[in-house]
Amino acid sequence: MAKKDYTNWDRKELIKEIDQLRKRKKYGLVWEDKPENVVEQCKTELPVLEEVKNKEINTDPDKPINLLIEGDNFHALSVLNYTHKGKIDVIYIDPPYNTGAKDWKYNNDYVDSNDMFRHSKWVSMMNNRLKLAKKLLKKEGVLICAIDDNENATLGLLLQEIFPDREIVGVVIIHNPAGVQGKNFSYTHEFAYFVYPKKGSFIGTTARDKDLVSPLRDWGGTSARKLAKTCFYPIIVKNNEIVGFGDVCSIDFHPQRSNILQKDGSVYIYPIDKNGEEKKWVFSRKSSEENKDQLFVKTINKELVIMRKKNQFTYRTVWADTKYYANIYGSKLLNNIISAKFSFPKSLYAVEDCIKAVIHNKDNSTILDFFAGSGTTGHAVLELNSIDGGNRKFILCTNNEDNNGDGSKIATDICLPRIERVIKGYKGIVDQKNYDGMGGNLKYYKTAFVPADPTDKNKTALTKKATEMLCIKEDTFEKIKSNEQYIIYGNNKKYTGIIYDHQAIDDFKKEISKIDGKFNVYIFSLGDDTFDEEFEDMKSKVKLSPIPEAILRVYRRIFK
Repeated sequence: MAKKDYTNWDRKELIKEIDQLRKRKKYGLVWEDKPENVVEQCKTELPVLEEVKNKEINTDPDKPINLLIEGDNFHALSVLNYTHKGKIDVIYIDPPYNTGAKDWKYNNDYVDSNDMFRHSKWVSMMNNRLKLAKKLLKKEGVLICAIDDNENATLGLLLQEIFPDREIVGVVIIHNPAGVQGKNFSYTHEFAYFVYPKKGSFIGTTARDKDLVSPLRDWGGTSARKLAKTCFYPIIVKNNEIVGFGDVCSIDFHPQRSNILQKDGSVYIYPIDKNGEEKKWVFSRKSSEENKDQLFVKTINKELVIMRKKNQFTYRTVWADTKYYANIYGSKLLNNIISAKFSFPKSLYAVEDCIKAVIHNKDNSTILDFFAGSGTTGHAVLELNSIDGGNRKFILCTNNEDNNGDGSKIATDICLPRIERVIKGYKGIVDQKNYDGMGGNLKYYKTAFVPADPTDKNKTALTKKATEMLCIKEDTFEKIKSNEQYIIYGNNKKYTGIIYDHQAIDDFKKEISKIDGKFNVYIFSLGDDTFDEEFEDMKSKVKLSPIPEAILRVYRRIFK
């Protein structure tokens, strides 16, 4: 950056400059913020969604509806800030790695290694999107971001800045055992940052390849009874089966041996070692009861011993498994599904395990990927649902650029065909095997725009274009009734009404009085009128919102 010449500045200008310099960040990530066309565009045009009906996929009315949004992800995230604020369980993204090899564009120009501002452009791009994405996460939601060494340190600092109240952990994933040769090292790994709340348990456990069996009685330097008084109690065994758990023993109670036979034939087993020393169980009494399925009885040297069988373990911060190899389970797997080529797709199982680590027992989660690319995240969600019968749903956002210069468009020729074939089933292009469909539904949308100037004409246009956004927000896609004045959508006794002409309110009320269920009703108003008085007799059935004001309120906040 060129040095400033202060020679001709007056006193007022110099004082203002000094104030600005004093306000500069003294620690953290500092970059030259580069204006981005797609961000600037939102000052004059507001993004909306338009459904592409001929790309819709329907296979099972009982399964959730997934979304694929074609367009710039900044615009898609802007729309989602209205439809999905605070509703997303997991965000998984695999952004461009900024290798300098022209793997991404900024303001319609490829960013290569000769661009002096390529790091600032990358940070500006990520900063704009992560700030919007943060608002979409539930309070307990988790962000996962893949990255390699090119921007690893930068991303870490950026995440700390945007998510100061969250835990940020980087996991190393061995994805290319052959390595990519650098000047000095051969790189075999990449990273996945997990960003989750600091208080609470948000990462689950994973299955062991082989069960770990060990005594439940603690051992070693921290095994003495006095170190955990709630971990000294009898485990009750009868006929070699655990039948109960006794109360925590008082501090003045000292059983003489581990196994004590009771009159009813049961045996009370205490954590006492062969030398008669009082130890403690690994679990407190409450935890033992909760984890009873891990415990069993074994006879050792004519004495009953409580054993623990662990078939799960806590995720480690280095993942090394052949299923994470991107060449085999990324490129080759994709090439067997579709004929179009895509550079560097993730291993399906790397993405699947990242998502599985944070949703563990949640089978109704919503997963967002706004750098969807070839659709690996959508594929992974469908795979997880097929394994355990879950009802998780995904939202994918991707542009539709020519991926390799061969005419193949990312959204329409790569991502959508992959998802469709996985849902419906396919014959492998390479191995010629038949793969069963995993089932599911998908709606396809494209970003579009209306003028941002708040004229009556533009507000009317925004209202007309907002139908798809409102259906997505309310998760109601089945059209029940439609005319020029109003429209009604439904889904399992949940309904959305959109009234374009307030003079049709009476007709609308007569129509919904015939329908059993709750209604979220959006009424066109040039101001902020919700017409509460008109619905006073239906206030237990109807929740009212003005449009387009409800949408404009969100856009004013994010585009300020």
